[in-house]
This record gives sequence, structure tokens and C-alpha cells, in this order.
Amino acid sequence: MSDNVVPLHKNTPPTPEPGTVTTLTVVPEPAPAAPVPLWVRSGRAVKHAVTHETTKTTARAIARHTLYVAGGAKIAAKQTWDGRTASRYERMFRAAEAAGNYEVAAEWEERGQQFRAARHRRRMDLLHSPVDAAKGIAVGTGAGIGGLIALGIVMAIATKDVTHVVTPLMAVVEFINLMITIVQVVWGPALTIGPFLALLALWTIGSKQQAAPQWALPANVRNGEGEPITPSIVVKALRDLGVPALRNAIKEMGDAGASMLGPIRIAGCGVEVDVTLPSGVSTNEIQNRRRKLAENLSRHEHEVFIVIPQAARTVRLWIADSGALDQPIGPSPLVTDQTMTADYAKGRAPWGQDLRGDAAALSVYQRHLLITGLSNQGKTAALRSLVLWLALDRSVEFWMGDLKGAGDWAMCDGLAARLIQGPTDEHVIQVTEMLEDAVEEMNRRLQSPPGTQFPALIVIVDEAQVAFMCPVKGEDKRPYGGSSSTSRYFMAARKIHNQGRAVNVLLWQGTQDPTDQNLPKLVREGAHTRASLALGSDSQARMALGDKAVDGGAAPHLLRPGLDKGTLVVASDGIEIPKGQSSITVRTHYISTEEATAIADRATALRDGVTTLTVIERGEEGDPLADIAAVLGDASRVRTKDVLARLATLSADAYGGWSFIDLKRVLDAAGPDIAYKSDGVMVVGRDRVLRALANRDTDGSASAEG
Repeated sequence: MSDNVVPLHKNTPPTPEPGTVTTLTVVPEPAPAAPVPLWVRSGRAVKHAVTHETTKTTARAIARHTLYVAGGAKIAAKQTWDGRTASRYERMFRAAEAAGNYEVAAEWEERGQQFRAARHRRRMDLLHSPVDAAKGIAVGTGAGIGGLIALGIVMAIATKDVTHVVTPLMAVVEFINLMITIVQVVWGPALTIGPFLALLALWTIGSKQQAAPQWALPANVRNGEGEPITPSIVVKALRDLGVPALRNAIKEMGDAGASMLGPIRIAGCGVEVDVTLPSGVSTNEIQNRRRKLAENLSRHEHEVFIVIPQAARTVRLWIADSGALDQPIGPSPLVTDQTMTADYAKGRAPWGQDLRGDAAALSVYQRHLLITGLSNQGKTAALRSLVLWLALDRSVEFWMGDLKGAGDWAMCDGLAARLIQGPTDEHVIQVTEMLEDAVEEMNRRLQSPPGTQFPALIVIVDEAQVAFMCPVKGEDKRPYGGSSSTSRYFMAARKIHNQGRAVNVLLWQGTQDPTDQNLPKLVREGAHTRASLALGSDSQARMALGDKAVDGGAAPHLLRPGLDKGTLVVASDGIEIPKGQSSITVRTHYISTEEATAIADRATALRDGVTTLTVIERGEEGDPLADIAAVLGDASRVRTKDVLARLATLSADAYGGWSFIDLKRVLDAAGPDIAYKSDGVMVVGRDRVLRALANRDTDGSASAEG
């Protein structure tokens, strides 16, 4: 074997060592791919062309416009048939009978009989009309010729030319000949253009009625985007709702199912229509199928609202324009109008807009308020906007307890007479004592002489569920939370609900995720204005708004959490609700914290300054006389009982155990007659306390100098 190895390729392994045997394997070149047959390539090209979107769109357009002509012809034929026969009256008769409206059915039956009688008379007249027409033509022709000859005779006498006797007659003959000539010229083109004009008329009718199959319509129409609400669409949506009695009744009505519908009215960013249901169909069967009805109308569930008006067997549908409810509403007038003021007794708070786009304003006069909903849906913002408006009435006093303590109400420092912020049990105790002080104020007002007018005192508790769920008990073993007759917060709220409105002491509460434990039945039913944001279930909706409102169509549990923030379902006589409804849906204006602070500053300026009592933590007693002056605020005099309560709120550790004796000891040491009787009640005079402080400071300075 030769030692020389001839390389067959450029990339060869290294030269082997002498004495080794190397086996060379020749790898054959891959065979060239077989050419694609022409018929395969042609088939692929044809398939691509046929399935291309442009081809589909073009074919759909051709089919649509062709079918518009056929659909228009069908519509025109049906209208012609309805005009010449009694089918319209028969259809209306069946519709009224299927709807159980027998009085209207009898009326349509009578109209049908009258139409048939009139048609019979016309047909009988046709038997005599040929003879009458022939006689009329003969008489008319003779009279016409005679008249023309008479005219010719007059002309001949006038001109003394006998040939003028036939001049008028010949003029008429020439005119007739001219008309025949014109017809001969126009007849040919008219025969050619006439069919095209007829097709154009049929196409116009079909295109207006969208008389083509669904697959041939444009994409936006097939998807229902922007599709206008028409009677036929509403009837079809109701027919396909899955209620057998309703479906059968509509089928019996024929094309007159629209007789169930009232006029379709434009209402804000949507339309509104009343539907009178046929006999055997209940309103709750429609309410329970809201989602299916919305989808049948090419809408989302939140874009269709169903309420029950006063009329029997009637539901009122409000159908939004597609996507309209996802658009934000404008800013609050509180933000845009820097000169706005409020009137507790006669004014209405600009809260937002209803679904029709009209302004929704709420009267708060002598009405307890409850706002509830799931967490982070805009409850505090909705409650705060009412407070900010009412704060522009300088006569209204606010006591506030924020049991979240996240700073949502911090702008009210200097605006509210009392402000408690924090989520702990200690804060619940102080809020409860605030409510009990409000009960005492209410009782004082109730015992005043008849006819006495009192300014409004609004007690606000945000996150009230924290108070109801508080497990702490006082020294007297009474629980602060709970819903028993021994619960201090519960009983204070009930007392204010029972009698507070008569003397303008009102309780406004905001709470979340209501249950029987964190929002007792007696408390939620004591509110005159009940509003709810998105909730999780029908049972919670009934807790929030009551059975009457929910049975009437209120559905906060169908709002979309996170998407319908700030949208409230309101049941109250303080807001304008369409006649026959028990609730209204309001999209509230959003006021940011920065804007709320600016409005609160404006309201504070109207009040000439308010000393806000806030809870402070202090381990030992400070300067009692200075603290007394602080809690008096700008009031000229305050009852000693209220002074004690305010001192306890200011510092529970320092003054929580004080009695009248302790207060009297400090005041007597400061000077004589600082506490005195007014209208038979012991009060503390602000000017006297300030004078005692000034005298004390002066004496202290003199002693220091000495």
C-alpha cells in the first residue's frame, strides 16, 4: 500500500502517522429538489388570491349591494301588499290580542272591517267604470270639438275669413301630434334607463334597511359597533331572550312586535324605550336576563339598564351608545366655579351626572346619609365631595371621624370642629364618644323652646364598619362595637337616626363591603339617602339600598369593580329620580386631594377660622387653662359638659377622668365667675378665660422681673 494519500476535499483530516490505514468515504452530493409542478403553483396562487382579505372584502361588497336590490324589492312588495290588502290590520289585531290588550284588538278588528267594506265598494264600482268611462270620453270629445268649432266661428266672424272656423281644432290636432313625436323620441331612452332607475330605487330602500345577510354586511355592522337602536333590533333582542311566552307572543304578532314598544327617545349618551310585555311575561324575567339582552343588542352588560316604571307589565330600557360610559365626565363645579356657595336648607350639592348626561344634584337637608361599596371604588371621594360643598355654608358645623386614617380628610383640619383620624381601637372609642356627644347635643336641642332654629351639625364617620366590628369594652362592660342594645356606637347611631333630623343633627356614614355584622340592619335602614358603588352580590345590594330599590331595577352588584369607579346607584327623595323609578345611577365628579384641599381652604376662609379638636397622645396633664381656651375655639361660651367632652377628646390621658369638680377647681383658681349660668345652664365664657390667661401671664412676667 502506498504511503501517499491523495486528498479528495479541501477540508481533510490531518495526515495520518506512517503505518496507519485510512479509509476514505465519499459523500455524494444531495440530489436537486424536484421542480414544483405548474398545476401546484397555479393552485397555490389561486388559493392565495381567493382567500386574500381584499378578495373577501370585494366579494362581500358585491354580494351586499346585489342583495340590497333583492331586499329592497322584498320590502317594496311587502309595503305594496300591506297597502292594498288588510294584512296590516290583521297583524295589528294579532299583536294586540297576543299582548292581552283586547280593547285595542277590537279597535283594529273594526278598522279592518271598514277597510274591507271600502275595498268592496271600489271593486263594485269597477264593474260599471268601463261603460261610464266610454260615455265620459264620448261626451267629453264631442263637447271639446263643439267648443273648438264655436271658437273658430267667433274668430271667422271677427276676421271675416271663413277658413278660421277650423283653426282652433287644427291647433289642437297639431299639439297632439307634437306630444306623440316627443313620446316617440323619449320612449326609447326611457325604456333603456327605466330599469336602472327602478333598480337604484330598490337598492336605496334595501341599503337604508340593511336588507342583506349578516355575513355580507360591513365589519362594523356585523360586530354591532355603533349600531343604532331601532324598534326591530329591540324586538329581535327580546324575542331571542330565552323566554318562551315572550318568543311565542312576538311570533304571533308577526312584524308588529314593535307594538310592544313606546317611542325610542334620546336620553343623554344613549336611548330609552318602554316595553309593554305580553300577557304571561313578568318583568323579573327580563331583569334576570340583563346580560343576554345586552349582548342581543350588541352592547356590554354595563351599557344596558333595566328599571320598572309605574305602568303594569312594563320595563324601561336605557341603552348606552357603544363605549360612551367608559368616557369620563367633566370636572366638578366646585373646582371650576371659585365663587360657588352652598345652602344647607335650599341648595343641592352638584354630585355628578346621571346616565342621560343631566346634572345630578343632591339635597342633604335633614337627611341621614349612607354610602357603601367595595374597597377602592370611590366611596370616600363621593362622600367628601358632598362635605366640601356643604362646607361652603358657614352655618354648618362638622364633626368628623376617619377610621382609615390615611389622610383622606386631612384638609378638614381647620374646617371641622372635631377631627379624629386613625384605625385603632382607641380611635373607635373617641369616635363613639363623639357620637354620644352628638346625642347629648341633640337632646339639648329637643328640650329647647318650640320654634328654636338650630344650625346643622353633620357628624361624619368614614369606614364605619371599623366601629361596628370593634371588640373593645368599656369600664362599664358595654362593648363599643356590635349591634346589640348595649353597643355604644350602635345605640348612639340609632338615637341620632331616630330624632336627629328634627333638630338638624345628622349622621353621614361611609362603609365598605356591607354585611349584617359590619352594617346592622337598623342602622342602614335609618338613612334617608342610601347610595352604593360596585358590590359583590345581590344580597349586598339589598343591604345597601333596600329591597324596594333592587326590585325596582337598582343593580350596584352589576357595576364593574375597578372600571365603574365613582358610579353610584342612589335611592333617595333628595335627588330627582325619573317618575316610576326607585333609584338612579349617578356618575360622580372626581375631586382630587389637591383640589379638595383648595376647596377646603376656601370654605375655611368663609368661617373666620375654626379651632379643630384633634386627638393627641399626652402622658401627663399640660396647661389646663390654656387647653380650656383652646377647646372653646371661637364660641363666646360653651357648656361645662361640652368643655369636659372636648378636653377628653383633646387628651384622653390628661382629661379623660375629669369631672365637673376638676374643671371648677381650675377655673376658680384662674379667677372668679369664669364659669357662670346662662339660661339655667353652667357655661364657660371664652373672654373670661382669655382674660385670666392674660392676667396670669402678666403676673408671671412681673414676678420674674422682681
